[in-house]
Parts: sequence; structure tokens; C-alpha cells
Amino acid sequence: MILKIINSILILVALIMGLKQGYAMFSGKAEMMEMFSKWGFSKTGLAINGAITMIAAIMLIFPKTFVWGNFIMAAGILLIICFHLIDKDLKGVMIELPFLLLNLIIIYLQHPFKDGFSL
Repeated sequence: MILKIINSILILVALIMGLKQGYAMFSGKAEMMEMFSKWGFSKTGLAINGAITMIAAIMLIFPKTFVWGNFIMAAGILLIICFHLIDKDLKGVMIELPFLLLNLIIIYLQHPFKDGFSL
């Protein structure tokens, strides 16, 4: 029971973070444009990446798409980590690492309502 509550909170955090960061990419916020443009992303590419991130975050809510949503979000985070490693930016890697681990922990704990809603 407690594990389901903790996992629900972790999913909610991942959902909010995914929507927030996805929207920042989709809308082309200056900070996102600055970071991604050094890796060769255009405004359109950044918008597509943001849309995919927001869709993946929404997929976390539903038990049938839960693993795929986590996988897509983790792949996006891993892509950013790889770009930071190419730039030899370990601080950037350390910032992204907890978000990657969050997705992996959520996958390990599984969706709290995969067997139906019960307390």
C-alpha cells in the first residue's frame, strides 16, 4: 500500500517534469534553444522533441502505455546525457542522471493501478 502511494507520487513528479520540460522545448524557451542549438537542434527539431516528451509524460498515466512512456522519456534523457558527455560536461550529466534514475525506478515499481484501482 505504502509502495503504491510512493510510486504514485514518483509518477506524478515525472509527469509534471515531463510536461514542464516538454512544453519549454515545444514553445522554444530561450534556455532550451541555447542548450539544444549547440547540439545542432533547430527550432522545429526542438519543438518535435518537446511534443514527444509531453506525449511520453502523458503515457505514464495509463497502465497499458506506462512502460513505453517511461522508455521514451528515459531515451530522451539518455540522449541529453550523451550530448553532455560529448561536450565533456559532467555537471550537465549529473543534473540529468536523477531524472533517468527516476524513470528506471518507476518502471521497476510498476504502475500502481495495473491490476485495477484498489486500496
